[in-house]
Amino acid sequence: MIRLLVVLCAGMAASFAAEAQQRVALEVLGFERPATNGVPGGWAANVPGTASVDRVVFHGGRQSVRIERQADSDQDYSAVSISLPVDFAGNQIELHGFLKVEDVNGMAGLFLVEDNAAGRPVSFDNMESRPLKGSADWAEFTVRATIHVDARVVRIGALLSGAGKAWVDDLRVFVDGQPLDTLHLTAFESDHTFDAGSRIAPTALTDLQVDTLTLLGKVWGLLKYHDSRVASGTRQWDYDLFRIVPVLLAKDSREAVNEALVTWIDGLGPREPCKPCATLGEQGLQTRPALAWIADVPRLGQPLSGRLQAIVRDRPNAERQFFVSLVRLVGNPSFDHEKNYPASSLDDAGFRLLAVYRFWNVIAYWFPYRELIDDWDAALRVALPKMVMAPDAATYQRELMALIAQVRDTHANLWSSLAVRPPIGACRLPIDLRFVEGTHLVVAATRASVGLAIGDEITAIDDVPIARAIHDRAPSYAASNDAARLRDMASQMTRGPCGPIRLAVTDVEGERTVDAVRVAEADPWVTHDLPGATFRLLSDEVAYLKLSSIKVADVPGYIEAAAKTKGLVIDLRNDPSAYVVYALGNLLVEQVTPFVRFTYADVANPGAFRWTNAPLMLQPASPHYCGKVVILVDETSQSLAEYTTMALRAAPDAVVVGSTTAGADGNVSTIPLPGRLSTMISGLGVFYPDRRPTQRVGIVPDIEVRPTIAGIRAGRDEVLEAGIGAIAGTSR
Repeated sequence: MIRLLVVLCAGMAASFAAEAQQRVALEVLGFERPATNGVPGGWAANVPGTASVDRVVFHGGRQSVRIERQADSDQDYSAVSISLPVDFAGNQIELHGFLKVEDVNGMAGLFLVEDNAAGRPVSFDNMESRPLKGSADWAEFTVRATIHVDARVVRIGALLSGAGKAWVDDLRVFVDGQPLDTLHLTAFESDHTFDAGSRIAPTALTDLQVDTLTLLGKVWGLLKYHDSRVASGTRQWDYDLFRIVPVLLAKDSREAVNEALVTWIDGLGPREPCKPCATLGEQGLQTRPALAWIADVPRLGQPLSGRLQAIVRDRPNAERQFFVSLVRLVGNPSFDHEKNYPASSLDDAGFRLLAVYRFWNVIAYWFPYRELIDDWDAALRVALPKMVMAPDAATYQRELMALIAQVRDTHANLWSSLAVRPPIGACRLPIDLRFVEGTHLVVAATRASVGLAIGDEITAIDDVPIARAIHDRAPSYAASNDAARLRDMASQMTRGPCGPIRLAVTDVEGERTVDAVRVAEADPWVTHDLPGATFRLLSDEVAYLKLSSIKVADVPGYIEAAAKTKGLVIDLRNDPSAYVVYALGNLLVEQVTPFVRFTYADVANPGAFRWTNAPLMLQPASPHYCGKVVILVDETSQSLAEYTTMALRAAPDAVVVGSTTAGADGNVSTIPLPGRLSTMISGLGVFYPDRRPTQRVGIVPDIEVRPTIAGIRAGRDEVLEAGIGAIAGTSR
């Protein structure tokens, strides 16, 4: 039965989570709504045709749901389920319901599953220990579970395994003994004032208004994460923003704005005293909150500055907030309860403002590399008028991209909106391009005959020089460093409308013009490792292992096959297909060896980051590889590839060969934005055991080798050659 629940969780969670927008009415739990696809409205079935409304057999009302299976029915079980949002507080949730069974040779039962923000089960209960079998008349049953701190959706329902018939009716949900439908909805769930639009539509913004909106964004974010009246989630804080914006924009002086903000803050009601209050201890502290601005009395005035300082000083000592928590066993932030307002228009100035504020404050308080950003305050002031007053949705999204790009995190992009990132078009040339020797755009591979050869240098596309295209498009390409930015730009250089494209090309014989045709083709994830087998012997002395197609179970066999070689080349110029940090790393070390240290956000002190107590370790294991280890990296090495490189280079006498990697490591955290937009950030600070940084820096090779145009034309892999040379002792 547990196995069935796991399958159910994996197969149905995604489809049901989207339905959990509001609490269901009692007639829904009683199966009294008209049928849709065979089951009452609001419900879903995992095996079509095995669940249906029954108006003859029912416990209460006028109908029930019958689940009926034959010996040859699809799958191992059938289920009906509905999802409820966790918009309530409490310790225990219970599902009560009536079941009737007939000739069941498997089992029937109720179930209750709690899912986290990622749709993964965090708690559940079922009737495995008291299954219904055979035939039995109507009886009431109960399943219950402790409300998990990470629960965001509760799925309830009934299932039947094997063959037979089961009826379910009159379900009820209780929280700490109280019927769910009687529990008070907070303003966060019940306030729908601005569902149809923010009603904010400025025709222009004065300098004072831009200053006002900049200050409001900082005050709004500080209250969101520090003030117990807001951080508890009892208010619809996004909609409170829409209420205060018109008030502030109408003010004609900075002093009047400050006074209005004081009135707004006081209007939130009394603050409950913190018991205990949070304190910023020094133990393990890596980064302090950037809150000096709240003490700027000349700018804010004493009343506003005093209010903000008191809120920060008297904040609760909470390990979890309503809007953010740390992912269990990992530590990167999870931005809980951030609504993406799918019905909102990208032309709505208020929702645009909300998107800017939400992202800016996430970076200000929850981005582990905030201190690497040049001037995040200035970025807010510059971005606000551009985004709020953007003439259309596409321009707005590109301006939002430009703000995200200033974070300089390759994980952070407006991933929902790449279609409006320049160059714009549905088609591209079926070739792989790469920037070599600086900014020379070179054909690295072709997948169709387009009049180009490997090693050709493209100097202009449709009469636009490559250097100008790089300059004009760079603001829309978020990346930790130039290596990652040029990598991403290269893959998009030929994108545009389907149809003709003209290229200016230079080859060994000189310059020429190539007329080709863009076609509809998905962007490939380019790797620079060797095609073919995952493992091979390049010679009696050199073994080669690429991680783009590796499987964990195969690692020991590869190491045994390489045992007699002098050196092992591990190619990480790719995206690893499996997590082999320990499976491979443990076989390369001779003693317990540290390889990485993290920083994580301090939820009780927003904006503060602390070191983990100790670095992570590799543990020696068999079969041990005794030869030299050479790791190949370049701009395609990102995130897991970089993390894996950090582990493998901890092996004794290991050498990293190649060029700077993408500089974006650590588990990612997703940030929903209004209008179904979405971005991400690197959510953990990743450092070497001695606390040397990796973000933006990337993995710096011990032996720097970059491909050359001549080498590409000759079909050489100069990085691999240097790796082999390092084993032979001939590399510099």
